[in-house]
Amino acid sequence: MVAEKRDANVAASKGDANRKSVKIEDCPTYSHSSGSSVNEMVNQSGGDSEDSTSPRAAGCRTRRRTMSGGRAEHHLLTTKTGKKIYTKGRPPWYDKKGKSLKHPFVIGVCGGSASGKTTVAEKIVERLGIPWVTILSMDSFYKVLTPEEIKAAHESRYNFDGPNAFDFDLLYEVLKRLREGKSVDVPVYDFNTHSRDPNSKMMYGADVLIFEGILAFHDERIKNLMDMKVFVDTDGDLRLARRIVRDVTDRGRDIDGIMEQYFTFVKPAFDKYIAPCMDSADLIVPRGGENDVAIDMIVQNVMAQLVERGYDRNQNNRDRHDLVRDDLPDCLPENLFILKETPQVKGLVTFVRDRETSRDNHIFYSDRLMRILIEECMNHMPYKDVEIEMAGGRKTIGKRKDAQICGLPIMRAGECMETALRSIVKDCVIGKILIQTNETTFDPELHYIRLPPHITRYKVIIMDATVTTGSAAMMAIRVLLDHDVKEEDIFVASLLMGQQGAHALAYAFPKVKLITTAMDHQMTENCYLIPGMGNFGDRYYGTGLEQDMDEPFDM
Repeated sequence: MVAEKRDANVAASKGDANRKSVKIEDCPTYSHSSGSSVNEMVNQSGGDSEDSTSPRAAGCRTRRRTMSGGRAEHHLLTTKTGKKIYTKGRPPWYDKKGKSLKHPFVIGVCGGSASGKTTVAEKIVERLGIPWVTILSMDSFYKVLTPEEIKAAHESRYNFDGPNAFDFDLLYEVLKRLREGKSVDVPVYDFNTHSRDPNSKMMYGADVLIFEGILAFHDERIKNLMDMKVFVDTDGDLRLARRIVRDVTDRGRDIDGIMEQYFTFVKPAFDKYIAPCMDSADLIVPRGGENDVAIDMIVQNVMAQLVERGYDRNQNNRDRHDLVRDDLPDCLPENLFILKETPQVKGLVTFVRDRETSRDNHIFYSDRLMRILIEECMNHMPYKDVEIEMAGGRKTIGKRKDAQICGLPIMRAGECMETALRSIVKDCVIGKILIQTNETTFDPELHYIRLPPHITRYKVIIMDATVTTGSAAMMAIRVLLDHDVKEEDIFVASLLMGQQGAHALAYAFPKVKLITTAMDHQMTENCYLIPGMGNFGDRYYGTGLEQDMDEPFDM
């Protein structure tokens, strides 16, 4: 990588000898950097007061940046080519044992304020063409200030560009969990109050994790977590010109205040702390996002590393089918519980399977069956002995539920079971999770999740209408495990399970209890259960009724 660094500097710096002096009017009126100095953001009172004489371009609106995080940290990023990048991350697949197939590749991007770090990160993501990535900004980890420090910050006397401004301990823990594929609550820093907003951002590890910030390489612990370190080296005059244009046009500040702040805090911090980070970089990118040669070198190296770690879409597809075991044991898993096939249960299942059942009857009998299923789930919850006093004054020993219950329906068919759960468990809470199968790769992908606070205190019932291969249920279980829910506190409730899917889940998570009303033992080549119960979500909600009724809801 040292040779590559030298080559990148030589190849990418051609023409630097002829570099002209930078003029403000030649610079863009924006900066892509989401790691820009907070010193440039906090001087709001002077610039926005009524008697302010700061120049402002005609027609330009005053904009304030009040929360940490750049546009690269939005949930969905669309590249110039129209590709969707899910920037909250999520490893798209797990093997038969419920383990991650890949370890995320961590790229650190360091550089001065307004150097173009986020632009470089986005170009790397776009050229990699990888759909799942986490982009984390160092801006989220500014320390909460004391009242004296807040006063100094509002007067532009607090240094936000030095190491003392950041919570490196919290940053290290967050990056470490993301690298392990765990969920994290990333703080949101409020630049108005100089405190952390109570609503944090949830993120997950992914195939590629990009961490960018002005001091990304300062802490040795954090630096050791990185697989590649990139320094964005942009001319100081250009960075200053970008800052002046941006702060004058977008933030209504005066040039004198900008220059004073720059020479007091920003430039000294760059010379003392940021510039020396170049010695730690594997690659130096002169001119930032304009340097296509250096970015191509980064992308080629990252792709080579990902391939070595097993990143292969075709392999993902094979691993998906590997979930369906060919060597199924003769006996059912010990953690699988099938409702006793009483005449009532058999009759209800018959109504639900029958394609001639009207929608009203399908809803009625499905609801009855789901109540019985949830009641069976409650038989597996912990109970405690309680002494009660009866109407006649006599006392007796009874039972009461000794756990908090959370229902987690897999949208949308799993939501059909919410009413049954609420009617049986009065004090239950409901979360939501949306897992959809990618039509190209057939990988299950997490698109949305909402969990109650302190989810680790609950017994969680994952609810889905059918479990065929178990891929969606496995993803849901992995999400809960990433939120530190214990495996023994997770239950999967389904009206119908395929034998292969049940064995796959039981093999991967032997402590998770699987509860169903019926089981099918055969499956088509397209992973449809035989005989199945049709597309349960469409039948229940009355959508897509013209589709093939043999198609199951979820694979």
